Amino acid sequence: MTKQIAIIGGGPAGLMAAEVLSAAGHAVTVYEAMPTFGRKFLLAGKSGLNITHSEDFSSFTERFGSASARLRPALEAFTPDDVRHWAAGLGTETFVGTSGRVFPKVMKASPLLRAWLRRLEAQGVALRTRHRWVGFAENGYRFETPEGPVTVQPETALLALGGASWPRLGSDAAWVPWLRDKGIVIADLQPANCGFDVAWSEAFRERFAGEPLKSVSTTSDAGTFQGEFVASKDGIEGSLVYAHSAALRDRLLAQGQATLAVDLAPGRTMERLVRDLARQDAKASFSNRLRKGAGQEGVKAVLLRELVPDANRMAPEELAGLIKSLPIPVVRPRPIAEAISSAGGIAWSDLDENYMLKPLPGLFAAGEMLDWEAPTGGYLLTACLATGRAAARGIDAWLGSQ
Repeated sequence: MTKQIAIIGGGPAGLMAAEVLSAAGHAVTVYEAMPTFGRKFLLAGKSGLNITHSEDFSSFTERFGSASARLRPALEAFTPDDVRHWAAGLGTETFVGTSGRVFPKVMKASPLLRAWLRRLEAQGVALRTRHRWVGFAENGYRFETPEGPVTVQPETALLALGGASWPRLGSDAAWVPWLRDKGIVIADLQPANCGFDVAWSEAFRERFAGEPLKSVSTTSDAGTFQGEFVASKDGIEGSLVYAHSAALRDRLLAQGQATLAVDLAPGRTMERLVRDLARQDAKASFSNRLRKGAGQEGVKAVLLRELVPDANRMAPEELAGLIKSLPIPVVRPRPIAEAISSAGGIAWSDLDENYMLKPLPGLFAAGEMLDWEAPTGGYLLTACLATGRAAARGIDAWLGSQ
């Protein structure tokens, strides 16, 4: 007898689970709250989809923080190379960018998603949009649909509902209280890969909001990274900030304060800066001394004075030290609704090795709703795909044991 499986959530984790389970001969229905599938996946692909990353696999598996060891078996079963082969099988060839990130050659997500949905339908997967899960029913799951309330009672189900970032695309974390009511331990959801508020002066905000700080390096507990970021009206944004977001967020939580140290001149040594600044005419304006002695002008020069108003009175040695390590005090992360992803979620202690919720036998979970986080660059998507596959294999094994 064919077993009925409900997959709740039509993002990458849920669709990958549907692919594996339907290929194994199961009857699968995917329920998605939004009018179309993979909306966050499509948004990520608008600026060039990071489908995975090409770095050494051992290093790749360590990018998931405290969850790295728990995620490793799923990642070993669906490696970044496997992701590329899978995408190629759907007609999407990929290439490795200069950063090591892997992109589709067409630089879009939509062709891949369309081919994927066609494959799922060909394998017999029933795709249901505008079906919003609204909680548990006796022996089943309740949905709101355009035709009214519906209750489904599958043999087993998978939750792949995402975290709490970009709720307008469907990941609104409405599931948190329903699972907590069932005794599931859930770490509070927090913004990840996010910007931070900084207490800019009104003058700086009005003049420089949106200005990029190029060719800088930044340091926090996460390490040192080089690139660029943007001074926004509220604070700081951009991939170089996102690389530090977990470290800054956690330090704010633990100590109530955190700073991002910025090297405004990573191409110049401290010794050179001291020497060149000392050569400047003391009667020259501070702006000219910064420009001629340190190559600092525009937003970089104003940022230095914004954060250290008396910088113009510093000796060359002290000023050079400030240019090489300018502390930006961050106030708080930007709201989770703006974040690229979220941290927190279902505790690993409540999941067995097959991604089944221990307190709720027959219910599985995958993707970003689990308690892990990762930097941008393909890590997030690869882990969503890998956990979707791992949960599908767990479902198949569980159904076989029944």
